Amino acid sequence: MLVQNYAAEGKSIARREGKVFFIQGAVPGDVVDIQLTRNKKDWAEGEVIHFKKYAAERTEPFCQHFGICGGCQWQMLPYKEQLKYKEQQVADQLQRISKIPLPGINPILGCDEIIHYRNKLEYTFATRPFIPKEIFREMKMRGDSPESAGVGGFHAKGMFDKIVEIDVCHLQSPPTNEIRKAVVHFCLMHKIPFYDIKKQEGWLRNTQIRIAQTGESMVNIIVGFEHEDWVENLFTFLQQTFPQITTWLYTINEKRNDSIADLEPIIFSGRGYIFEKLEHYQYKIGPKSFFQTNTKQAEKLYRVVRDFSALKGHEIIYDLYCGTGSIGLFLSNKAKHIIGVELIREAVDDAIENARLNHIEHADFFQGDVLEVCDQTFFEKQGKPDVIITDPPRAGMHESLVKKLLEIAAPKIVYVSCNPATQARDLALLADQYEVEKIQPVDMFPHTHHIENVVSLTLKEI
Repeated sequence: MLVQNYAAEGKSIARREGKVFFIQGAVPGDVVDIQLTRNKKDWAEGEVIHFKKYAAERTEPFCQHFGICGGCQWQMLPYKEQLKYKEQQVADQLQRISKIPLPGINPILGCDEIIHYRNKLEYTFATRPFIPKEIFREMKMRGDSPESAGVGGFHAKGMFDKIVEIDVCHLQSPPTNEIRKAVVHFCLMHKIPFYDIKKQEGWLRNTQIRIAQTGESMVNIIVGFEHEDWVENLFTFLQQTFPQITTWLYTINEKRNDSIADLEPIIFSGRGYIFEKLEHYQYKIGPKSFFQTNTKQAEKLYRVVRDFSALKGHEIIYDLYCGTGSIGLFLSNKAKHIIGVELIREAVDDAIENARLNHIEHADFFQGDVLEVCDQTFFEKQGKPDVIITDPPRAGMHESLVKKLLEIAAPKIVYVSCNPATQARDLALLADQYEVEKIQPVDMFPHTHHIENVVSLTLKEI
């Protein structure tokens, strides 16, 4: 079966006798045999089980863990081809789903650096590594034992309880890999138990590493329970081995899941936070702060938002889903007033602190659901917006929020999305009152199928 085109979310398309096949693990130009996972009358889904011929555009993946680790799904494609298919994904989904008039799409903004581009990585520790079945069989035939006392790495694709042991990850600059290996080595040497997610027991669970463009860095190690001796010994060793790390923290997580949003990290040394910069703006980042994970590309993204906002200096900007205030503050020198609304209390606190750090006095941030915060009393006190910035999660905006935006009727909306499909759905709901003026895809994550897209909308004249 000849793979003919790219669909979305890492899937490609083949057609046979009028039926469409969505294929995981192939790229346009491949000739493959597939095993169906879903089969309907007009379409089917499947996975590659054999390559008869590889596409001419394929290249050799640079990572030894490609195909086993759950990340970097597109390393077999040259970056130029990745960008082409991402731009195509935006065009296809906006047109097919929104079904509204659209302007031409600006050429995608790619990354200048396609390795070591992440400022944050999270590794998971486990009692044994995930080994694919075919490799496991070979090891057994040789008499090798696949068992291990502990490993550090990433989740295997689609598996919450299987960890791929990583040698070198190319997504974050040194000393990230060295830190992970040092933690594993120390805990193995001192017989400190690694976490077993199935048994819900063990001590060493996860580590989060942040490295800022400012040169500051932060490591947060998540453990299963309090143990003062292990904490003291491990962190003393790490401090001596990696003196360049700015701050060390640990978080006690006794829950069944890995989320630390409701937990309080404990500072072992340093300030407990680091500073990052976008252009000349400074941002304070704690262990639980949300911040774009590709700092250099975030600058490009926010410049697009600033350009699409077409600010003259007198505008009131509402920054919805404002997080730590990064977009609103980035636009602040060209606006009269920035008003951020965010549901998460800690993010609002960070936003207020970031405004203070940058000596921005005309920015205010409010905690709560935008549907409840933005009522008539709020408008009377803060003023109605001239520009609304909305940057929702992958699920897009709730229909009630879209209705609220139509009720507010700001002259301009700039919609930042990490999911063009849900963005297209929301654009269709806004189409009665708004027309799409500009579209700009931005690639934040090379070697993945993820894509950001910025759309500016203007209020129609009635």
